[in-house]
Amino acid sequence: MELFKNYVSQTRKPEGVLGKMMLNGMNSGHAKMADWGISHLKNIAPQQIAELGCGGGRNISVLLEKYSSAKVTAIDYSPLSVEKSKEYNKSMIQAGRCKVQQGDVTSLTLPKESFDLATGFETIYFWKDLVKCFTQVAGILKKDGIFMIVNESDGKDKSSLQFEKIIDGMKCYTPQEITSALKSAGFSAVKTDHHPDKPWITVIAKK
Repeated sequence: MELFKNYVSQTRKPEGVLGKMMLNGMNSGHAKMADWGISHLKNIAPQQIAELGCGGGRNISVLLEKYSSAKVTAIDYSPLSVEKSKEYNKSMIQAGRCKVQQGDVTSLTLPKESFDLATGFETIYFWKDLVKCFTQVAGILKKDGIFMIVNESDGKDKSSLQFEKIIDGMKCYTPQEITSALKSAGFSAVKTDHHPDKPWITVIAKK
């Protein structure tokens, strides 16, 4: 049980051997959910994208492929995640289309009002004080910029709520809780979608 707890706790801040295993699992295990979320991005052509909490780096690659003229700046507060994401996106970094750096969403150092799109996949569970963090995200977005959140949990599914009890600092939010925090942070319009068969949710907010 202790080994299992140590492993699943790597979702918060991957490090060491277990962290490497978790990041590899994230890239493959979350792919369908992430792609479902990304399918909600329509009628936009972002040039500058911020990927917040980039994990193993797979979604950076998908965004760069979807938006072939865009550049992605990705951050994660785990040095191991930064390393893995750089490795995964090595060719795009060399091509000048991608940057990956260590950072904390509670105090973003990215340039203000510079991004057309910000994304957060399976990450806000660990963001302390959603309103504060969402305000930070709003600050780096241009006017009419989009912030997309994709979560495997809708805040009510039994499986994820069990993980809340195991993983320190984890909180699964409902679409209503996320929407309320986004509006408090200054986002003007919020749309949510719930997968028809799974507890997955996508939330899209406009600055």
